[in-house]
Amino acid sequence: MDVINLVLPLIAVAVAAVLLLPAIKESTIWRASVTPLASIIGSGFLVVAPLLALVVGWIAPLAMLAIVVIAYGLGEISRFNIRHGEPLLQSGEAPALLVMTERLANFTLSLAYIVSVAFYIRLLASFVFRGVGFDTEIGAQVLTTLILIFIGYTGWRRGLEGLVRVEEYSVSIKLAIIVALLFGLANYDASVDFSIRDFPAPSVSAWEQLRQLAGMLLVVQGFETSRYLGNEFSAELRIKSMRFAQIVSGLIYVAFIVMCMPLLLGLDGLKVDETAIIGLSGHIAMVLPAMLVLAATMSQFSAAVADTAGAGGLAEEESGGRIPVRYAYVAVIGLGIVLVWTTNVFEIIALASRAFAAYYLSQALTAFQIAGHRPEGRSRRIGRIATALAAVLLVWVVIFAVPVD
Repeated sequence: MDVINLVLPLIAVAVAAVLLLPAIKESTIWRASVTPLASIIGSGFLVVAPLLALVVGWIAPLAMLAIVVIAYGLGEISRFNIRHGEPLLQSGEAPALLVMTERLANFTLSLAYIVSVAFYIRLLASFVFRGVGFDTEIGAQVLTTLILIFIGYTGWRRGLEGLVRVEEYSVSIKLAIIVALLFGLANYDASVDFSIRDFPAPSVSAWEQLRQLAGMLLVVQGFETSRYLGNEFSAELRIKSMRFAQIVSGLIYVAFIVMCMPLLLGLDGLKVDETAIIGLSGHIAMVLPAMLVLAATMSQFSAAVADTAGAGGLAEEESGGRIPVRYAYVAVIGLGIVLVWTTNVFEIIALASRAFAAYYLSQALTAFQIAGHRPEGRSRRIGRIATALAAVLLVWVVIFAVPVD
């Protein structure tokens, strides 16, 4: 057996052990960062590399960097709203238009969360059944329902604290495997000619490329979950942890795309989905496909838990505390189960993506209004210009973004 097949599992185990040390696991900043990290590095992580290679070819790393930078800018808008919008909205003195915009944002996000939770776990079930070679629609629906019930029960019995604890383990396992994957990719890249200009030219126009890249912007969504954890974490802590989660996940995404490029030259003929990079990873080490299936499973699970936590916090906030967050978790899971059994989740996930874009648009409009209430000066002008530009970009995404064929 090649040494790499022994080294990669050992790296993953070592990293997981470090992340689960009490000093880290009990750290307040880490606990506050787990939820946005879980959501950002979710189901899109493994599929984004082959998709970018298909859409833009050898400039995929630059495209990923652009997506990460834009997402960070949207995160700054969310952080601005946490720092300046929450006090204004909670004071009862917010203008009616601002209150209406915020409520529209929360309603849109709640719909997106319910769909995404069901989608994540349904995808997880598909991975499990595919891994054992027994993939049936009814079996996947049953397994999805059981996992959703487990998440709902954990949230009901133990609240946000219980959900965060579940996330800590799944995120730690996922990040540990990602570190091992990056190490394996570095080893592979060192053994081959690191050339990224051999990709065939994309077959679609520049306009279609932009539309498809706009659809991929939502791959790195999830940072907004920090906005709805105010019941457990202070505003400043949520701001710091959201920024930390975006920086860490952004570095991981960009490094992953750069290091994947030589491997993706073997993409021809493979189906571009989560299984594409898993199949190609066998060229790096025999153990990697199994490790990546586990990482993909943890990605779906942790992302679903993160969005459940965000949806519960949102419901509690919108109801003014009249709906306890524990019961909100149960309601979200219940609606997710109904969705799994009555709807083709894979068809409506595109609508959820547009809902997330619409949510970010409403947050940009909220920030624009809040900036208008700040003292006159350079920062106010810059804030209004920045949020207006973000709103224009997001309107474009909502209207023109399309999935990759």
